[in-house]
Amino acid sequence: MSTRYSCDYAVRAAGCKKCKLQLPKGELRLAKVTPNPFVQNAEGPPPDMKSYFHPICLFDTFMKARATTKVIEEPGDLEGWIDMTDEDKVKVTELIDDLVKTREKKGGGVQRTLTPIVKKAVKKEEDSEQQSSAKAAAFFSKREPLKAVKKEEPETEESKANQESKFNLFTKLCKLCELIADVNKHLDKADCVRRFFKSDGYDGDTLLILRFLIPSIDQRVYNIKERQLIKHFAQIFGVPPAKLTDEYNKNGDISQTIKEAAENFKFSVEKSDWSIQKIDRWLDKLAQKTHDEDQLEHLRFATKRLSPRELQYLLRLIKKDMRFNAGAKVIFDGFHPNAYEAFQSCRDLADIVKRVETGAISGEKSSLAVNITLGTPILPMLAEACKSVEFAMKRCSNGMLAEIKYDGERVQIHKKGDKFDFFSRSLKPVVKHKVALVDKYIVKAFPDAKDLILDAEILMVDTATGKPLPFGTLGIHKKEKFSNAVPCLFVFDCLLYDDVPVKDKPLSERKKFLEDTLKEVPNHVMHSNYQVIKHGENHKLKTMILKAIDEGLEGLVLKDLNGVYEPGKRHWLKVKKDYLEDGGMADTADLIVLGAYYGTGNKGGKMSVFLMGVYDEDTETYRTVCKMGNGHTDEVLDRLNKELKPKMRAIKRDVEKLPKWLRCSSQLCPDFVMMDPKQAPVWEITGAEFSRSTNHTADGISIRFPRVTKIRDDKDVETATCLRELKILFENSKEKSDVDKDEDDSLPIYSKDKLALGQAMHDSEGEDDDTKHLLKQENEQNVAVENTSPKRSPRKRKLEEEKSPVKSKKRKSNEENMGDDKKDEQHLLKQENEQNVAVENTSPKRSPRKRKLEEEKSPVKSKKRKSNEENMGDDKKDEQKDLPACKWGSLCSRKNPQHLKEFAHPKK
Repeated sequence: MSTRYSCDYAVRAAGCKKCKLQLPKGELRLAKVTPNPFVQNAEGPPPDMKSYFHPICLFDTFMKARATTKVIEEPGDLEGWIDMTDEDKVKVTELIDDLVKTREKKGGGVQRTLTPIVKKAVKKEEDSEQQSSAKAAAFFSKREPLKAVKKEEPETEESKANQESKFNLFTKLCKLCELIADVNKHLDKADCVRRFFKSDGYDGDTLLILRFLIPSIDQRVYNIKERQLIKHFAQIFGVPPAKLTDEYNKNGDISQTIKEAAENFKFSVEKSDWSIQKIDRWLDKLAQKTHDEDQLEHLRFATKRLSPRELQYLLRLIKKDMRFNAGAKVIFDGFHPNAYEAFQSCRDLADIVKRVETGAISGEKSSLAVNITLGTPILPMLAEACKSVEFAMKRCSNGMLAEIKYDGERVQIHKKGDKFDFFSRSLKPVVKHKVALVDKYIVKAFPDAKDLILDAEILMVDTATGKPLPFGTLGIHKKEKFSNAVPCLFVFDCLLYDDVPVKDKPLSERKKFLEDTLKEVPNHVMHSNYQVIKHGENHKLKTMILKAIDEGLEGLVLKDLNGVYEPGKRHWLKVKKDYLEDGGMADTADLIVLGAYYGTGNKGGKMSVFLMGVYDEDTETYRTVCKMGNGHTDEVLDRLNKELKPKMRAIKRDVEKLPKWLRCSSQLCPDFVMMDPKQAPVWEITGAEFSRSTNHTADGISIRFPRVTKIRDDKDVETATCLRELKILFENSKEKSDVDKDEDDSLPIYSKDKLALGQAMHDSEGEDDDTKHLLKQENEQNVAVENTSPKRSPRKRKLEEEKSPVKSKKRKSNEENMGDDKKDEQHLLKQENEQNVAVENTSPKRSPRKRKLEEEKSPVKSKKRKSNEENMGDDKKDEQKDLPACKWGSLCSRKNPQHLKEFAHPKK
């Protein structure tokens, strides 16, 4: 641990380490803090040992110190600086200024005597101080010029060669970032990048420049948040943290806040000579530092050597947001026309740069082949919102695969021999505890695979029922609450198998390949659950969607059976409750604005996130339901800020300043609260579903993915949703939908017994064109007359029976094997049918295929239908005898009522 310095006021008798005189009680004293060498602590570092000095005595020792000795060069070097009085701060600052000027002096010359900071009562002490100052001044007047401060680390010959280029200066990169930020159009931003790389004599480190321009691809984790940066830089600059916090809340940009503070910092430089390679090494070291003290010293080192502008962009690299409104596509378009497409398939930036440089950068669109690399994540294929069944059928004309949308965490698995890498949706490494032991089960599931790249979802499942558990249960503490649940990997795609890329194969082939190679490990590695939906099977898709919603699942993902895997493209469809019927199926509530939070980025300095809640009539308090930051346009947000600020009171997230009428957890304490909740506006909040949250106080009820859909000017606090009504809405949201039951609806949609892709595809391939055409006609009829009960024509039934001998035999067997003892039962069924004629139109309708399947399972129903057909009234039969016969007879497929009245249809 390095030497530190602190300041406080003497509380009891203690002697100055240098002059040996007593430090009077209440006087300012400085301390040199070092580890105690006489105490060994096995559980941590040794305790601190402090040596106290008069301020003048300590600075006298600094005058005699070597250049490499750590001294107090700025107020931020003193722990406890904020607690000093303003008068003492001025005096110590004068001592620091004198010391710095003296140490920076290159030549000889008499230096002025250090100014005493306090008037001492003891004459001997005054003489000692003056004598020490005079000796120090005389000593420094004879000293040789100070050597340069030792660099952070020695540089190799190779690193020096790489840094010789002016294009590798960090200040030049900062200038490029400013140019990109100054233009608005994406084409102009890409042109700035293009002109930089095509500059005369360009010889910069292209790979590192691209990494800095697209910091989101950097896998380093720096373990430092905005609040920690404020804390550290407050110490470095010697300013109160509250001052930096206020500035940060106003502009929403921590890098801009620190830059402005650095401009007033006495020791900042106008321009540094740091290269991008040195910045990269500095970031490497920062990623290894996890303790506050280590991070503080590392930031202090850079702050003293970089200009305010360079410090600003260094912080943006740490936050991985360069704030010039240009994403990866814009930067890559400026680098090479095909670089972004290659980047989507392979995140190996070094390989992309190498291929571009060896092929020479060209302005023409040309192919840039980049292979999939194990260990380098691939951008996941994504899905866009689907708002209707008809839209899905239009997009997937070849048929689709309807797959459960698992509410877990997306994970991309790379297996290379015995080595496993797990990447999240954002291509960052997955936290280890979430994928513990998964690698062992993957080996069991793919026993023959040496190399693999899989796309999957990991979530907790109940081992007793196989039902997926809600989102968030993968957390290290949440897991402990579910004793009968384990993490399960649901595999839904394969991109590479034993060095053979398969992502360009059709989805149907990739799924069939997974079925053949993946051996399920129950409750650990499973197939994702899906069904094949043929084009035109609208009712089947709608039924599956409603069942998924009923069973508490997030929804479905719809994929074209002939589609290939396209990294980064939104060519799948996702169906969720809040997408359907223009949001008519979503969960909504009229909530009250209780508080607000400062925004960040472009919304910095304004209220952009709002704390929404309900009124509890029983306790006469207001309860929080959700934080909401989506749904308002920039114009509406500006107007709301003007309207709400006079009605809000700033509490700066201070829990002690929360009003008594508001029940709010400390984690959600806002920056502003309403002064009078009765004057608060009411907004209609829509979300994916009502959920449970321990952070919110409305009986733990919250809304998932909330957004504003309407500002309810027609409502006030009294007519808004109250806590009692919110509970009813929560319970009603769990009710089942009115969905037609199929023959296998007793099985939950997440059950593996519903997995039937291979069989469904096999059956589909086995059907000839005539049968497919008939099925298509039947499906179109079902869509056109959804609320009726259309019957299959005799011709269709006959064709089906010819192609399915089992069905034909089953029907004939039912007709020929009716015993005499069943005729009485038939008579009773006839009477019952006549009674039901009056209410026939109120009964739910079923498709002919469903009715046929039910009749095969229930002989009684089959007999009932046949009895109704064979026992027509005498009047009806007489009427048919008088009509001319249709040439097709009973095989006629025409359903026109006029035709049926004019012609008889005898059996042929």
